[in-house]
Amino acid sequence: MNRFFISILSVSLLLSCNSQKDVVVSTPQTPTSPSNAPSSSYWQQHVDYKMDINMNVNTYQYIGKQELVYTNNSPDVLNKVFYHLYFNAFQPGSEMDVRSRTIADPDSRVGDRISKLKPNEIGYIKVNALKQNGVNLNHETVGTVLEVELAKPIQPGESVTFNMDFDAQVPVQIRRSGRNNKEGVALSMTQWYPKLAEYDFEGWHADPYIGREFHSVWGNFDVKLTIDKNYVVGGTGYLQDTPKVEGNKKTLHFKAPNVHDFTWAADPDYTHDTKQVPNGPLLNFYYKSTLDAEKKANWKKMQSKTVELMQYYSEHIGKYPYNQYSVLQGGDGGMEYAMCTLITGDRSFGSLVGVTAHEMAHTWFQFLLASNEARHEWMDEGFTTYISNWAMNDIFKEGKANPNENSYKGYYYLAKSGKEQPLTTHADRYSFNQSYGISAYSKGAVFMSQLGYIIGEDNLKKTIKKYFEDFAFKHPKPFDIIRTAEKISGLELDWYLIDFAQTTNTIDYAVKSVDNKSITLERIGVMPMPIDVTVTYTDNATEDFYIPLQMMRGEKPTSATIIKDWAWAYPTYTFETSKAIKSVHIDPREFMADIDKENNKK
Repeated sequence: MNRFFISILSVSLLLSCNSQKDVVVSTPQTPTSPSNAPSSSYWQQHVDYKMDINMNVNTYQYIGKQELVYTNNSPDVLNKVFYHLYFNAFQPGSEMDVRSRTIADPDSRVGDRISKLKPNEIGYIKVNALKQNGVNLNHETVGTVLEVELAKPIQPGESVTFNMDFDAQVPVQIRRSGRNNKEGVALSMTQWYPKLAEYDFEGWHADPYIGREFHSVWGNFDVKLTIDKNYVVGGTGYLQDTPKVEGNKKTLHFKAPNVHDFTWAADPDYTHDTKQVPNGPLLNFYYKSTLDAEKKANWKKMQSKTVELMQYYSEHIGKYPYNQYSVLQGGDGGMEYAMCTLITGDRSFGSLVGVTAHEMAHTWFQFLLASNEARHEWMDEGFTTYISNWAMNDIFKEGKANPNENSYKGYYYLAKSGKEQPLTTHADRYSFNQSYGISAYSKGAVFMSQLGYIIGEDNLKKTIKKYFEDFAFKHPKPFDIIRTAEKISGLELDWYLIDFAQTTNTIDYAVKSVDNKSITLERIGVMPMPIDVTVTYTDNATEDFYIPLQMMRGEKPTSATIIKDWAWAYPTYTFETSKAIKSVHIDPREFMADIDKENNKK
C-alpha cells in the first residue's frame, strides 16, 4: 500500500485475454472453512459472488448483475446487511473529499481534486434493484454504504441469495481506483463492485470509505466481463475457456477461489509477459508498451527478482497457495489485491523492485492473513514492511545488520513529535496523515522486529510461520500474533502488546552509574523491556549480559550471561561483574526501540 512522507521499500492472475498464451490452471487446494482454526469457537462468514459486467470503455460506465450467496456462519440472527459502494467516495462533498480538504496534511494525490470533478468524471455505484431469495428489498445509499432492510432475518447457519442490478461509472484516477491514471493506464478497477460488508464477533464493519483501506469477507468469485476486444485484461482469478468475441467486444470468464476481493486492470497497450516460479506460481507482468526503452527494460529485468521474492516469502512465511500472481501497471502508487498488485510503472529499476517487494509481501500480511486494515493497519503495513525489508536485504545482499533501521528512525521521530496516537486508533481517525503513515509502516515494522529482540530471532522466525499456518484464510487480531509468539517462546508477552500497541508509552533505559565492578541501570521510560548489555573491561575483553524482564516469566535463548530478573516497578537495577569495567553499552545492536540512545552508554 502507499506510504506518506517516509521512504519505505515499497498477483493478479488474469492472463492476457487477447492472446493465445492464455492458460487455464487448476484452483489452489486451500481451505474453504476454518479447519485449522486455533479455537473451536472461531467462525467467519462466507460469500459466493457471480457477476456479469458490461463495460463501455468510451463512457467509462458499466452495467452489472450480481448474484451473491451469503452464508451466515455466526451464532447470531442477522436483521440487516450492508454493502460497500466505494466508487461513491469520488464525488464532490463526499466524506473522502471533505476529509482531504480539512485534514492538516492532506494526501497530495487527493488534495481538493475530488471537489472539482465534473458529473462525467465522478465515480458512482447505483443499486437499481435488490432481492433476497426473490423478494424485493428496501435499501438506502448513505455515502459509500448501502443500508439494506432484510425481508426475513438470516438465521445462524442459513444461506441466502441476493440478486442485484446496478450501474456504475469509473472515476477519474485519484486514489487507487480510476480511469486514465497519470501513466495513461485506461482502467484500474479496484473496489469497483457492490461489496458485502464483513460481519464478525465484533459486529458489522460497514465503515465509510474516507481514505484508508479494507476488510472483506472470504469467498469465491465467478465473474464475466464484457469489454472492448482490443483491451488486454489482468487481475484476480483464472481465465475460463477462450474469450467469446461478438462484434467489437469480447467476454472473459474468470473464477477466483477462496479470496476476499476481486480486482482487474485493462488497457489496449498492455504488454503481457510471464515468468514461471520453479515449483511455484506463474507470474504475469502487465505494463504499457508506450513506456520508454529504459523503463521497459526495467520491467524485463525485475521479473527474475520477482521470482526470487515469491520464493523468499514462501520460504519465510508460508507457501503461496494460488497458481498465479500478477504485477500490473496501474493505480496511483502501489496497492495489493487478490492474487495481484497494481503499481505505477514509470520507475527506476530499484524503485520497481522495491515497490513490488512490498506489495507482494502484502499477499501474506493482509491478504492471506486478512486482518482488519481499518482497525489494525499496523499488522499488515508494518509486518509487510518488516519482511520486505529483510527480503530486499537478503536478495540484493545489502549486508544491513538491521534492515528495518529506517523504520526505527521513523518511529523515534513520531514518538518525540507529540503527535503520536496509539496503534489502536482507527485508520481514519489519525489527526495527521504523517502520524498514520509512521504508525502503520514504521512502528508496525518495529513491533515485529523488536519482538525478535524479546523472544529471540529463531523464535520470531518460527512464530511467523506458525502464525501463517494457523491463521491463513482467516481474520487474525493483534492478540493472535502475540499468543502465537507466546506458544513458540514459552514467554508471557501480553505486556508487550499492551504497552507498544495500545498506548504511546516509550522505552528509555540508561546507564546510571559505573563504579569499578558495579553497574547501575535506570528505567526512565514507562514501557518495560528485557535488557541486553555489553560490558567492556579494562583489559578490553567484553562480556554480554542478559537481564530478563520478570513479568516475561522466562528468558529468550541467548549465549549471554543471564543474570537476575528486573521487576518493572523498580526504577533502578544494580549488578556486579567479575572484573573492573571500562564501559557499558545497553542494546549495542539497537534492536530495542529505546528513544534516547545517548544515555545507553557510559
